[in-house]
Amino acid sequence: MIKEHDFAPFIRILGKGPHLSRALTEQESYDAADMIMQGNVLKEQLTAYLCLLRVKTETTDEMAGFIRAVKDHLEVPDISNAIDLDWPSYAGKSRRLPYFLISALLLAQSGVKILIHGAENHTAGRLYTRETLEYLGVKQAKSLKEAQTIIAKDNIAFIDIGGLSPILKDILSLKSILGLRNPVHSISRALNPFNAPYQILSVAHNHYLDLHRDTAQRLKQPNMIVFKGEGGEAEVRPDKTCYIYGIADHKCFEESWSTSWSGPSPEKKDHLDPRDLKKLWDGDYQDDFAASVIIATSALILKMLGRVQDQQGAYDYAKQIWHNHLDKTL
Repeated sequence: MIKEHDFAPFIRILGKGPHLSRALTEQESYDAADMIMQGNVLKEQLTAYLCLLRVKTETTDEMAGFIRAVKDHLEVPDISNAIDLDWPSYAGKSRRLPYFLISALLLAQSGVKILIHGAENHTAGRLYTRETLEYLGVKQAKSLKEAQTIIAKDNIAFIDIGGLSPILKDILSLKSILGLRNPVHSISRALNPFNAPYQILSVAHNHYLDLHRDTAQRLKQPNMIVFKGEGGEAEVRPDKTCYIYGIADHKCFEESWSTSWSGPSPEKKDHLDPRDLKKLWDGDYQDDFAASVIIATSALILKMLGRVQDQQGAYDYAKQIWHNHLDKTL
């Protein structure tokens, strides 16, 4: 008699049909992800499991359990208050340059300690964060320990998902094979490997707003914001109202930020050149729309960090540090 594989029950829970299947509990999700992280799952099982989760959409229990299991397998150095802000970047940009990276540099220059983590090459025709940060002079870590060292000196570092977990990187690469995203795209965003007290997330679809906030609250994240950013990255579109779902001091809130750009919205660029972003940062050329994106994104985070008390104060502060930076480059 053939013995059933230990992972099979998790697939059966999700895939028994419309009347008998159900979502996983948080503990079941943890146990399944723990097996995945240990490499004790066959490729066929992993693919089936991820697709079943994707079709029905992950629940808070499933997200929280998966994230807890992954974090238990990360090699995190012993740190205390070394990181302020966790900033995932997994989508890549296809319409406009990643102006949010200028916001990150601006905040780091102002003393905010930031870890950016992300992935690349899962979708053709996109400009990814790792490549862009090379042009901006941000150092890239191969491990969280190295990231800790870089951030202690520069206030900002980038680590590829492979530096966090080669297993997660392999799972993300399945997009080109399956033709669709899988739950690890959401899991990776929400990891916050250093347990930074502040976290910024972005989604491409509105129905993930509640899911990410509820999961963060389940994981006892004290402060976070999530919104539908430009191209799926945590970048404010100043030409549209920005709706924020967040947590402040462990309490949920929602708020909207009005448009800050009244001119015409720029057209999609045929080619995104990261060197143009470097020129913008160095003050070698001016782009009023780009500046409005940088200021609006920075303002959002400054308010979350408690540097200011209200939206107008956040905009004013963001404008000030942006213009101070440009004045120094002249």
